[in-house]
Amino acid sequence: MSYTLATLWFDRHRFIPGILAVGFSALLIALQCGLLFGLLSVTSIPIDRADADIWFGSPKILSVDVNQPISENFAVARIGSQPEVDKVEPYILRFGTWEKPNGGVDLCIIVGSRLSEGSLGAVDKLTPDLRMKLTEPDSIVVDDSELDRLDVSGIGDTAKILGRTVKIVGTVSGMKSIAGPYVFCSLSTARSILRYQQDQTAYVLAHCRNPEDGPIVVQRLREQYGDNISAYTKQEFSRRSRLHWLTKTKAGIALGYAAALGLLVGAVVTVQTLYAATMASMREYATLLALGIPRRRLAMTVLLQAFWIGILGIAVSLPATFGLAELAGLFGVKPYLPPELLLAAGAITLLMALLAGTIALRSIRHIEPVNLLR
Repeated sequence: MSYTLATLWFDRHRFIPGILAVGFSALLIALQCGLLFGLLSVTSIPIDRADADIWFGSPKILSVDVNQPISENFAVARIGSQPEVDKVEPYILRFGTWEKPNGGVDLCIIVGSRLSEGSLGAVDKLTPDLRMKLTEPDSIVVDDSELDRLDVSGIGDTAKILGRTVKIVGTVSGMKSIAGPYVFCSLSTARSILRYQQDQTAYVLAHCRNPEDGPIVVQRLREQYGDNISAYTKQEFSRRSRLHWLTKTKAGIALGYAAALGLLVGAVVTVQTLYAATMASMREYATLLALGIPRRRLAMTVLLQAFWIGILGIAVSLPATFGLAELAGLFGVKPYLPPELLLAAGAITLLMALLAGTIALRSIRHIEPVNLLR
């Protein structure tokens, strides 16, 4: 171990490119996957920011924004009869067409919920003041970063959604969407825009006295009603919505492909750089063989070098990863970098470094002391 570290330090000019290559690989993997997860997390914002433990809706729902109207009375009666449930309420989320004031249209996502304190569906960004303003008929709240996209300047502006005039009474931040801007409103406004009947809703949300009972209630509802309904826990529905966007939409597939490409590029760069560094040390290894050092000790040295280069590369990549993530956040794209992702990126990078060392071992077999005479 001490010999390996001494070699790395003495020949640092030779191994620095390898360390930087490993760091670049770890940076690329973490940022690509972080951007992918960050963008996908946007698709489940209405689920993640709500207080509901259970989501009940139409059959075979693939994502929160893909649903059909259901009978509110039917759903409330079924979920409300579950002994673990202490609160239920309707919730509407559906795509609509935003008609820009200066011409042109764009998709938007209409989100209608109850506005009272303790509402299960209202996102946490809706302050009591905004909820009070949303009680006005045909009033809406949008994310401030989506104003240009919607072709409006801010509070007080009007536009049309599906032919119905709405007025912006407030804005929030951190609620961007991939498919279309979120438009938050009351249940009555959502029903008016979408022309739902008073008994129609997209979902019925439920809260359990003990959140851990959510999976039990969901399983019971599935056994009772089979494929006639969709019932999911909050975590399950959030994951399902993200996977739908990742695997069933072109945008998700493109992002996944970019992340896989980043992993491949990082692996190739790491392997080539470490292999070149090992080949450059051929004469030193031949000298060690001439001094009687066993070939297996040389092989262990190469692997240890690859290991430490991997560790140092990962250490170098961490501050760069967080710095670039903050920079990306300034442009409205915030990578999601949980500890699990960073650990996984580090583990993959270290495995690639060890793989590069293993590939470089092939050259050890061809080293002979006679090479020193050439």
